[in-house]
Amino acid sequence: MNIKPTMSEMIEIFEDAKEFNANYVAVKILMDGFEKPEIIINEKENIDSKLEYYKKAYNDDLSHKYSNGIRIVNYSYGNTYDEVKRTL
Repeated sequence: MNIKPTMSEMIEIFEDAKEFNANYVAVKILMDGFEKPEIIINEKENIDSKLEYYKKAYNDDLSHKYSNGIRIVNYSYGNTYDEVKRTL
């Protein structure tokens, strides 16, 4: 897990996923009140639209702009679900 992930680092990861034609991008999200993080995996066709959503909904430190207690703590890409899971 990244110690202090940032929006600019996440953008780089999404751009790398596109460059390497990865099948999936993923984010790991911590939410207050939940024991385990949520993992969201999107297919490559959604990379651009998901990144635009994250840019609008999250601050530079990846805390949610409109919901306290929600924060992206890691992000990754890969060609299989297992590969993404291992890198998160």
